[in-house]
Amino acid sequence: MKAYIAAASAAALSVGLVAAAPAMADVFFFSTGNPDGKLGSLSQPPSPGSLETETADDFVLTDATVISRAIVHGLIPSGLDVSSIQQVEVEVYHVFPTDSDTTRTPQVVTRMNSPADIEIGAATRDSGVSPAALSFGTISFGTKLVQKSFMVLNTVVNKINPAPNQFTGGEGPATGEEVEIDITFTPPIFLPAGHYFFRPEVQVSGGNFLYLSAPRPIVSPGTPFPAGFTDLQSWIRNANLKPDWSRIGTDITHEGPFNAAFSLAGDTIPGAGTPGQPNCHGQTISAMAHEFGGIHHAALSLGFSSVDALQDGVSQFCQP
Repeated sequence: MKAYIAAASAAALSVGLVAAAPAMADVFFFSTGNPDGKLGSLSQPPSPGSLETETADDFVLTDATVISRAIVHGLIPSGLDVSSIQQVEVEVYHVFPTDSDTTRTPQVVTRMNSPADIEIGAATRDSGVSPAALSFGTISFGTKLVQKSFMVLNTVVNKINPAPNQFTGGEGPATGEEVEIDITFTPPIFLPAGHYFFRPEVQVSGGNFLYLSAPRPIVSPGTPFPAGFTDLQSWIRNANLKPDWSRIGTDITHEGPFNAAFSLAGDTIPGAGTPGQPNCHGQTISAMAHEFGGIHHAALSLGFSSVDALQDGVSQFCQP
């Protein structure tokens, strides 16, 4: 059955290829810049004695994009080797109110400009065995020690409270090792044009992973937001606050707002059309195929293992 679908898809898409207008794919890159030493916020999966805690920050895509790589900057305890970083999971969220229950009573000061209640399931990637990732080992990553001793002026780790007790001032400074995690998505993440939040979680054996802050507004070597979009701030939640999120700098520490230090890289897909509109699949694949020299070449060039995998990635976001 799967072979039949692939053959039918390829035949149908080849018709779109003939009619497709020329489209030029561009390299996509976004960065919030280098860590600024102001904040470290917990972002790690659940473990014995520790709640799952998530830190997320936003990015914008002006075209449909295949994201193949990310880099995250964090702090791990002094004395640990980078090999203590054992698992990485990434989720992507729409901006509230998409994917959110707007009828319930929230536990936070505001939900405006927060990440959605739930993640975009098709964009979840995990380096380990995780049902949420829809498959096993959908991330590979490498780690690098950037600075042996790096200090942040404040941290948010445990004191993530519902309103009206959301303000704690943070939990004070910390010094540890600055690390860089270079993540490759297998398969890549396909997203239509839009405004999103990026959330990495990192499991460290022997300590916490603190996601480092970056300058806000973004400065060089960071990437300015495109015209018409506002750079939002980083938000945090733990399992007790979920599905709500709190603004780290505005609600919890009163020292922000903050960005988080990360970058994303991939390829844009011009002419992909609008998800949910007629011929979404055909427009998307034919544009890629035209640029990359054929359907199979398009799939491989964008990091997908096959036409099936490319079609699956696109179809997650092109439902009528």
